[in-house]
Amino acid sequence: MNITVILCTYNRCLSLAKALASIAASTLPESVRWEVLVVDNNSTDQTRIVVEEFRQQFPGRFRYLFEPRPGKSFALNSGTRDSQADILVFTDDDVVVEPTWLRNLTAPLGDTQWTGIGGRTLLERTFTQPPWLALQGPYNLGSLLGAEFDLGEKQQALHSAPYGANMAFRRYVFEKYGGFRTDLGPRPDSMIRNEDTDYGCRLLDAGEKLLYEPSAVVYHSVSESRMRKEYFLNWSFDFGRACVRMWPQGPDIFGIPRRFFTLSKMAALTLPLRGLRWMLDWSPPRSFFLKCGVWTTLGHIAELYSQLRDGSDGTEDPPRKETFSKKAQWVR
Repeated sequence: MNITVILCTYNRCLSLAKALASIAASTLPESVRWEVLVVDNNSTDQTRIVVEEFRQQFPGRFRYLFEPRPGKSFALNSGTRDSQADILVFTDDDVVVEPTWLRNLTAPLGDTQWTGIGGRTLLERTFTQPPWLALQGPYNLGSLLGAEFDLGEKQQALHSAPYGANMAFRRYVFEKYGGFRTDLGPRPDSMIRNEDTDYGCRLLDAGEKLLYEPSAVVYHSVSESRMRKEYFLNWSFDFGRACVRMWPQGPDIFGIPRRFFTLSKMAALTLPLRGLRWMLDWSPPRSFFLKCGVWTTLGHIAELYSQLRDGSDGTEDPPRKETFSKKAQWVR
């Protein structure tokens, strides 16, 4: 088995060093060839120096790739183009992985029925939960931290997309289905995410089989900036916009764009009902969960209005396999 771990980073050199140190401690069979490809998405801090230190300390294990176009999806696509490995693994620059993570995440791909694997992503052990935030049950907002994907301790087929901090795919899926959508994914001028969710959904819709592997564990850090209600509300709004971009474009109704009717329904019915439910609820975790739902609906409305105003469906075609040429700058 030949593996490339693709880690995209932007101005997080301190947390990057911790992430790379934990990956360097991975334990795999000697028969497995593996590397870590760090894609620097135009950082202005000490990112390149950090990667260079790991390259010197672990010769042949770490590589550096520079992607000047701002946007995580550009970095992800550059990484997939540059790698020649059979298995592509994705993680983030603000995680710590268990030593067995990489082995456990990729081992199920020895069974040809699985196209991709999603591992178990947990909050860092030192995380302190505020009273207004639910992390379990029907009002769980852990996913908004970008830090929790936990379906329990039982291995099972996935019916939803894994998270980008802990997933692996066979290389051929990028040649067959293209890369990550560049109108999704965080960038300096936009925090619209969901590039990973969109990709997993595309594979599932195409009939590919994905597996949840609970023994492949990473711990995701949570910065202080994320532990503010404003962050959750902004995330929810941008999530609503991303969802609209992922919706299929239905046919017009009597020559009127279908999204006009969707916008009207959301503005006249969905938003008032969700707003009323939020304002009448006095339980702090439940009330805040409902408030985030209102902000998601506002994101839906904003994106629908933007698309109707601009006369577009707000989407772009995913890059196909013919675009997978090596255009980034790299250092081996």
